[in-house]
Amino acid sequence: MRLDRYFSRKRVLELESETLEGCLKELVKVSVESFKDLSRKKNLLAGLLQRENTMTTYLGHGVALPHLRVKMNRRYVFAVGRSKKGIQYEGPKKEEKVHLILLLLAGESAKNYLNVLAAVARLVKDKTFIDNLIEAEDTNELCDRLMVGFGGLQSTTGKQGESSINKLIFNQATKIAKGADCDSIAVFGDTVISNPIFPPEGFSDFKTVLVTRRAKEGDFDDSPFDSVIQVRSFSKGRLAQARSAFLVGITRGVFSLNDKICCIGGIPSSDQFDTIVVIDMRKEFRALLADQDDFLPVDVSPEVLERVIGIAMELSVEGREGRPVGTLFVLGDSEKVEDMTKPLVLNPFFGYKDEDRNVLSPFMDETVKEYSGLDGAFVVRGDGVLLSAGSLIHAPDYLHSLPSGFGSRHAAAAAISVAADCLAIVVSASTGQVTLFRNGIALPLMEKPFDG
Repeated sequence: MRLDRYFSRKRVLELESETLEGCLKELVKVSVESFKDLSRKKNLLAGLLQRENTMTTYLGHGVALPHLRVKMNRRYVFAVGRSKKGIQYEGPKKEEKVHLILLLLAGESAKNYLNVLAAVARLVKDKTFIDNLIEAEDTNELCDRLMVGFGGLQSTTGKQGESSINKLIFNQATKIAKGADCDSIAVFGDTVISNPIFPPEGFSDFKTVLVTRRAKEGDFDDSPFDSVIQVRSFSKGRLAQARSAFLVGITRGVFSLNDKICCIGGIPSSDQFDTIVVIDMRKEFRALLADQDDFLPVDVSPEVLERVIGIAMELSVEGREGRPVGTLFVLGDSEKVEDMTKPLVLNPFFGYKDEDRNVLSPFMDETVKEYSGLDGAFVVRGDGVLLSAGSLIHAPDYLHSLPSGFGSRHAAAAAISVAADCLAIVVSASTGQVTLFRNGIALPLMEKPFDG
């Protein structure tokens, strides 16, 4: 989705207030002045403040994303306020101030509301992008930079950089892809940060896929690649995102099980491609798929799987407060799964609206990470709604053997994935390895963080 169409220069302003409530008043005012139907809404400010009191909308890097559903004739309205001095309110850690407020009003009929929130959150996690917004000379320059970023042009389109080695790698990849009879060429885009990436003419005979942690298909309608797959990964391995990307690609129809893929990668942020690998999808996932074509449970959406994998990857590397954290997510077939679980603690997600406890919401990341220290599993509905945390799994035993080093959490994941039509994703507390289970079969998604 191109979000830039919902921005306007007249709704980008320098904030005068030093409090969150005062800043929200300024942003609501410019929004109301833009649209007559909003002028009849008397409770906009109260609704925004009530949501803020329920859960902070601070995203980090000095950015807050207050949001509210409103009955109006359009799907979305953005108003942006900047404070170079910074404002303080409860939410940011320590003494960090908020310098940028992105107010989002969403129509009640907007169906992809959580996806839009997630798309904005992904972009503002790029500190360089945010610093450029905060340091813009005036609101006109700020608006121009917003349009570029939210229009999908940030770091993903343009022409390939002038590196002669990168050109050589791309040329050789074209020859290898033709010689190996590949169907697709996948470029791991986080290798290059100083120059935008553009597939050369030789790639025109293949489906081209950009794999990156900075983008998601749909956010970049003008991307020169046929598909864009977003996989969050903090590993310095050259193709650390590969298995997760292929898994996501299968669920979204980007790849088929019979595809061969030529992969081009390098050390992230090195600006140097140095690796070409050909992957046969059927061989790569033979044990996991067991000759069946439906990997994804029928009630699980690809976006939810991507989101859960992303959170698991971050927990793998970050842990909590510097300590390793092991956790388990059970995704799909929730009615049957709940019959085989019992609470170890009071359910922290009970009683909240589905929209407020959905993993697709970027504001749930920190909540999930905080509860990841609880014994037991997260039970997640196929549409992303978090049903419980701290749930003990007591699935029926079955004959299986797990790789050496796997413990009780992995055994529970394997068992529940056989007993129900679900996926189980485990983060190992000892190694940080992220492993997905389907039908009792284990698939490591990330071996060890920062293992190059």
